[in-house]
Amino acid sequence: MSKASSFRQLHDNSTPLRLPNAWDAGSARLVESLGATAVATTSAGFAWALGYQDGRRLPVDEVVGSVRRILRVVSVPLSVDIENGYSDDPQAVADHVMRLVELGIAGINIEDGPDAPSMLAAKIEAIRDAVSKAGADLFINARSDVVLANLVDKPKQADESIARGKRYASAGADGLFLPALADPADIMKIVGAISVPLNVMALPGLADAETLGRLGVRRLSAGGAISQVVFGTVQELAKNFLQSGRSDAIVANALPYSTIQRLFDVTSKT
Repeated sequence: MSKASSFRQLHDNSTPLRLPNAWDAGSARLVESLGATAVATTSAGFAWALGYQDGRRLPVDEVVGSVRRILRVVSVPLSVDIENGYSDDPQAVADHVMRLVELGIAGINIEDGPDAPSMLAAKIEAIRDAVSKAGADLFINARSDVVLANLVDKPKQADESIARGKRYASAGADGLFLPALADPADIMKIVGAISVPLNVMALPGLADAETLGRLGVRRLSAGGAISQVVFGTVQELAKNFLQSGRSDAIVANALPYSTIQRLFDVTSKT
């Protein structure tokens, strides 16, 4: 069974697939070591780790390089957040995606953001066509920012999400990702109207995974939250060390050196 097929099956469970999104090879390997059945990246964390602002600024070559490093150390299916595909040209986006497919990824997230739904649908169609022609497989998770960016008035968001979800599924998407969606009634309405698994993103006040599963959610992503916490922790540790020169705080919660070394014994994974 291909990695994409295995990844697709992970969306069939009654409890949502949980993805504590990684941002580089080290975080991806750590997440895998904790028992994750798949690893997904966060585009924000990816960008920050590589020295770029989030928001469609990453050079494609940097994305490819990071994905190659992750795949060197993880064995579970990998899904890559490619933002808008880093182009407005559907064929260029498909070409970018095929570079990742050739490396061995299982899935992607691709977003509409401020773009017209027709643009994302065209990109999905181009990707699906390229993947099919190559005799490969890929889980395409269509992200829509209807709720996150308030693209329409709140009372209309569920219906607009459904319309986009149906359009993207018809174009070849395997899943629908709606960041910031949290209202149980809206979740149930959307789940009942679309034909693909629904993915939501962790945020304060969101129901737990078990409850979300009963509502019909099939995938729960951490998004950039964990990477943001890591940046916050590094900021505090480094600031305190610079100001006090004391060593105790910076080693208080450290993983042992030997434990981290074992994570990257890639010879044991081959």
